[in-house]
Amino acid sequence: MKSLADLQKIREQAQKRVNMREVGNEDYRVVVGMGTCGIAAGARVVLNAFMEGVNHDHLNVIVTQTGCMGSCTLEPMVDIYDKEGRKTTYIKMDAEKVAQVVESHLKNGRTLEMYTVNQR
Repeated sequence: MKSLADLQKIREQAQKRVNMREVGNEDYRVVVGMGTCGIAAGARVVLNAFMEGVNHDHLNVIVTQTGCMGSCTLEPMVDIYDKEGRKTTYIKMDAEKVAQVVESHLKNGRTLEMYTVNQR
């Protein structure tokens, strides 16, 4: 950081990341399990990948986090809720899978069954 302008830019970027977590009239709500087991399994990378993908594609999607989701062996886990409240649970996520989920599920409304809890 070399100037006040640099600090302002950092502040704006941080606010964009926080604003993505606010509840509104979004198309989807993405909830990443960030309990201790989830973080140990890579949930922080998953959370960041969702935030970057949603931001990059300017999607009307909220990205948030929660605590333990209750199935440590399936972490990192992600729940995606649509406008009607239907939930899809993705398991054993990583950044590569997140990119696929953003493209298929969040942009085109197609669930990637191969990554869901029903496809263990």
